[in-house]
Amino acid sequence: GSTDDKIDAVATDILSKLPDNYDMEAAMIKYKVKWEESMNTVLCQELIKFNRLLTVIRNSLNQIKKAVKGLIVMSIELDAVGSSLVFATQPAMWKAKSYPSLKPLAGYVTDM
Repeated sequence: GSTDDKIDAVATDILSKLPDNYDMEAAMIKYKVKWEESMNTVLCQELIKFNRLLTVIRNSLNQIKKAVKGLIVMSIELDAVGSSLVFATQPAMWKAKSYPSLKPLAGYVTDM
């Protein structure tokens, strides 16, 4: 019903706002990891973490869209993602891979 429609709409909206994953090959060429450039190492490590987060978000949103349409089984984890989308909070599945943020869902997505 209407809850499923809301989950689908919020998931679609967030997916449309997510940036693409960073091109790690290009980043490592541009920011070569050298002893005298230690910040480049940190940058590349952070980009890898951010790509993991984006992948978790993207996959969970695509799966919740399928689950509310009955195309795949709604797991406990996906149900929790759906509830978070309805209540505009950051899903626990995302928090496990995310940087610390106390913002509600809309502000969190905007920061991406």
